[in-house]
Amino acid sequence: MHIVDGMTFLRLAALLCLGASAAGAQARDTISKSAPLFVPRDLLMVGGFSTATALVWPFDQQLARQFQEPRIQGNRALRTAATTFRLIGEPGSSGAAVALYVIGRSTDNAHVEDIGLHATESVVLATLISGGIKVIAGRARPKVDVSNPRDFQLFRGIRGSSFQSFPSGHTTTAFAFASTISSELARWQPGTRWTVGPVMYAGAALVGVSRMYNNKHWASDVMAAAAIGTFVGTKVVRFQHSHPGNWVDRKFLTVGVSRSTEGLAPILSFGKR
Repeated sequence: MHIVDGMTFLRLAALLCLGASAAGAQARDTISKSAPLFVPRDLLMVGGFSTATALVWPFDQQLARQFQEPRIQGNRALRTAATTFRLIGEPGSSGAAVALYVIGRSTDNAHVEDIGLHATESVVLATLISGGIKVIAGRARPKVDVSNPRDFQLFRGIRGSSFQSFPSGHTTTAFAFASTISSELARWQPGTRWTVGPVMYAGAALVGVSRMYNNKHWASDVMAAAAIGTFVGTKVVRFQHSHPGNWVDRKFLTVGVSRSTEGLAPILSFGKR
């Protein structure tokens, strides 16, 4: 990473700082039944991510080329780290969200159950949004032509993965999971926003970096994905806690846990729990 220009790396790292601070502000809100879904602080989050994306956009090609330099690609430790964080992004985030719900449900821990259910909802919603944008934007991945980061074509994403670069799906999922977990924990234990929050967002940011290392996404893809994931995660938490017993929580995903001779077996089913 040391060969990446210092200024461009700082621009890239701005995502983590802006995203974490904005999401932290959201988490500190006292959520009541009458709380509106959208609040003035949303402008801080949107503005922060928009600024970060604008700062990085001109450096898409430069960063993509630098990540593909032989010294970077030939580093075994970096290759291993990139694979690890890619898997953490997906299927790691989805699996962890469902696992938390199963654990909370089977142990009658309402807090853990809430975290898992809302994290699953955030991941699914964020994935649907990013998937739709991918198809519509039709941006070519850097592996197609690293010298042309402006290669967009409306609805070309339907032709296949090579033209679904914008935004990064793995990064979207990672930030949706991170923002949900951070926001949920901050509601019950406010001090965690200074411990768990930074760790979660740093991990999500590294998922994005891993996708750039693998030549799958441009830096601006990662920035946009972080914005989508963070915004969706914080909004899901806010909505669910200001609208208890809503249809989504009742119908979206109910996981029954049955005990058998082989132990706990999660059974996915739809319907009121």
